[in-house]
Amino acid sequence: MQIPNDCNTMAELRESIDLLDAEIMSLLSKRAEYIDRAITLKSLESLPARIDDRVEYVAMRARENAVKLGFDPDLAESIWRQLIEWSIEREEAVLGTETSS
Repeated sequence: MQIPNDCNTMAELRESIDLLDAEIMSLLSKRAEYIDRAITLKSLESLPARIDDRVEYVAMRARENAVKLGFDPDLAESIWRQLIEWSIEREEAVLGTETSS
């Protein structure tokens, strides 16, 4: 995969984006495996799927990481909040919908 400024044609740029998208998908799949493990551990520790303090911490970290990388923090937070909600829904399907602060 080339760095953006080394791409001299749209075909090269698109190929690099496609490779990057595959890498992102691989990381998201790996993250889902951790969510599945969280289901087991939360069940063993009698924790609910939604832990509001953790939700806010993860969203804040997404913003902080975005700023460090020069990425739009609002977009990062929006993407992460959607990812967090998907993860919670996945957990709630097994653990139930009890909430915590």
